[in-house]
Amino acid sequence: MFVLPTSFAMAQAYKVDIDKPEIVEITSPDLGGASAKKSYKPKDWMEIELKFKVEAADRSKLFADKLTVKWYVAAKNPAKNAKGYIMLEKEVTHVNVPIKEDVYISVYLSPNSIKRLTGSDKFSKSDIKDIGGQILIDGQAPSGNKGYFSMSAKAGWWTKGSLSRYDKIQLLNKNETPFKILWYGRYAEIEEKR
Repeated sequence: MFVLPTSFAMAQAYKVDIDKPEIVEITSPDLGGASAKKSYKPKDWMEIELKFKVEAADRSKLFADKLTVKWYVAAKNPAKNAKGYIMLEKEVTHVNVPIKEDVYISVYLSPNSIKRLTGSDKFSKSDIKDIGGQILIDGQAPSGNKGYFSMSAKAGWWTKGSLSRYDKIQLLNKNETPFKILWYGRYAEIEEKR
């Protein structure tokens, strides 16, 4: 008799409907409040946002306990006179993800990362070749599309080995940015490491 591990059986009980990732230019928020006034010109951040909906085979299930997103971003190589693209990576784990409801997740490039990538304070969507990744539920791929998403190319392009990993520019999750407290009900809750 063949028995599936519980986590595998649970993940297969889910299906994920995923939109394409979108790149959004977003300005640093002014969170100064009533504190001292400082001379400050807000800079731009790059937000990469993904909308999805989780469906569960068990209709009584209201939440997915743990949902992990592996992000991959192919960006222009920032080295002088370099050709090709580099790969930025980030893994983010979300908890208490509602079932049958539109949910948003995101990663960010800070103003300094944008400057390092593009050589200026601004970016263009053409600075990014592709964005992709995979959503895992309880560590397993959901049924159907296996949780893969991609902006333009086929899902799985990040496994082809033609891009070199680049750790000097970091993708940040929402809780690692000044946007942590903004639009809280729109985004999936991020698991805090304890």
